[in-house]
Amino acid sequence: MITITLPDGSTRQFEAPVTVMQVAQAIGPGLAKATVAGVVDGRQVDACDLIDHDAHVRILTPKDPEGVDIIRHSCAHLVGHAVKQLYPEAKMVIGPVIEDGFYYDIWYPRPFTPEDLAAIEQRMRELIAQDYDVIKKVTPRAEVIEVFRQRGEDYKLRLIEDMGPEVTAMGLYYHQEYVDMCRGPHVPNTRFLKAFKLTRVSGAYWRGDSKNEQLQRIYGTAWADEKQLKAYLQRLEEAEKRDHRKIGKALDLFHLQEEGPGLVFWHPKGWAIWQVVEQYMRRVYRETGYGEVRCPQILDVSLWQKSGHWDNYKDNMFFTESEKRTYAVKPMNCPGHVQIFNQGLHSYRDLPIRYGEFGACHRNEPSGALHGILRVRGFTQDDGHIFCTEDQVESEVRAFHAQALKVYADFGFTDIQIKIALRPDSRLGDDATWDKAEEALRSALRASGVEWQELPGEGAFYGPKIEYHLKDAIGRTWQLGTMQVDFMMPARLGAEYVDEHSQRRHPVMLHRAIVGSMERFIGILIEHHAGLLPVWLAPVQAVVMNITDAQADAVEVVRKTLANQGFRVISDLRNEKIGYKIREHTLQRVPYLLVVGDREKEEGTLSVRTRGGEDLGRMSVDAFAARLRQEGIR
Repeated sequence: MITITLPDGSTRQFEAPVTVMQVAQAIGPGLAKATVAGVVDGRQVDACDLIDHDAHVRILTPKDPEGVDIIRHSCAHLVGHAVKQLYPEAKMVIGPVIEDGFYYDIWYPRPFTPEDLAAIEQRMRELIAQDYDVIKKVTPRAEVIEVFRQRGEDYKLRLIEDMGPEVTAMGLYYHQEYVDMCRGPHVPNTRFLKAFKLTRVSGAYWRGDSKNEQLQRIYGTAWADEKQLKAYLQRLEEAEKRDHRKIGKALDLFHLQEEGPGLVFWHPKGWAIWQVVEQYMRRVYRETGYGEVRCPQILDVSLWQKSGHWDNYKDNMFFTESEKRTYAVKPMNCPGHVQIFNQGLHSYRDLPIRYGEFGACHRNEPSGALHGILRVRGFTQDDGHIFCTEDQVESEVRAFHAQALKVYADFGFTDIQIKIALRPDSRLGDDATWDKAEEALRSALRASGVEWQELPGEGAFYGPKIEYHLKDAIGRTWQLGTMQVDFMMPARLGAEYVDEHSQRRHPVMLHRAIVGSMERFIGILIEHHAGLLPVWLAPVQAVVMNITDAQADAVEVVRKTLANQGFRVISDLRNEKIGYKIREHTLQRVPYLLVVGDREKEEGTLSVRTRGGEDLGRMSVDAFAARLRQEGIR
């Protein structure tokens, strides 16, 4: 007798081993029809998998997030089925699930075109309409190798080699004549895959290495039903409108060019936004006890070897040589801050010591990963490091947490998810040290009264970290701030303080950033606000315009009066109709449009309009300055 315990605590008993689908059928035909897969004792399995012991079972349907991910993974396999029918020469590589969708990497002798993508999607729909069952067969390794050898699937054979001889059997999933290798689970039938859309094709490299052959990557999305798919495609359309690269060009904020891949050319208006963000964050440094510092851009590689970055990060670093010495362009600021701490011996009474730096860093990101100013090779961080005792970690993390939430709220982000990234496979230190570091973060968040999600394996090589994930105006999530506990680097780089017993000890080093990369943060702000930056952030807060040449002097007086009070104001004295000038500056997202005509000149007033079209009537320059001050300061 086998006892199956369901999520509500109820049980079902079966006289013999039973599949997940049979459990669903015993509960009801509606559930059985909706069953995508199951979770048995915490592990996802196919609906056809046999349960031969007492177990806790949860049925997965398209209503479950895990069920949607399974639908997406199965859609990736369906891409393979369609591609092999249309382009038999193609060789299949891998097809994982990603956020909101999936992709499949494929080798083909020429790039796929938009017409190819449309043909592949059409063939997928034809295959779905056949309503065929997806068949799983657990197959011995030798047979799997023979299956793919006969089909000429070289990349599948390479993937099998990577698994090592300890993997003696694998799951093969059959979509009619098409077969793919996967851990699964997958949908039992293609009828679950109707709500999908192929979105684009891009290039990719085998194993992500630009030295290897290039592959075709077909991206797609899939959802539980057409309603969810339609909503997602509308979000994509909105995201396209908000693309920071388009808005950046339209508003003349920045540009990128081939001579400096992944490096940003900031124009005056873009740099004005940068300066507002930087000065705001500089004030945060001052108010929370950070001393601002500045470290060199290049340092001898010996320092990076001592810090551990050489072993874990050298492939992402840029190098230069001089007088037979090799230097690394810094990819991060932390080793430099340790050098400042090391100048002189500190007492425990001096701790915590907090350093902050707007540190320019460079990382050798793959060219295919670069994306506007959201993913660059040269970037500046609002980077800070706290040197403290173990007893001070919790209070410092709590203070940082409160600080970060206030900053995000000021920039317009209120929906924030908090995660802890735990120890990766490749790391410094022993498990006891990692246990201590991870528990320190948990304890601080517990004391702050917040809930969090844990991400196994995603911490930095030197320590775990809290991550702040912010949801933007159209529901996308961005990972921004971090707080990392590091017991490793201070010891490796010889940082010490004298404790209350006159013993030398290594401090704990907390790595913290709130906005992270300034470039990326500004790109996110542009997309979050769709270029309609709040008054305090806008590169131009107001434009003063004349109607005829007779008001030109008055316009300049107004501009200078406001500019002398620290406001970012320009004038437009062009010989154009006032309606034309208003439309143009509205398209430039300038928050306030100020008009000086004969009456305004005579009265010493301004006609004030907003970029949203609201007419605020006439007001004095002082009254407008007071309004601008109220909205324009953080």
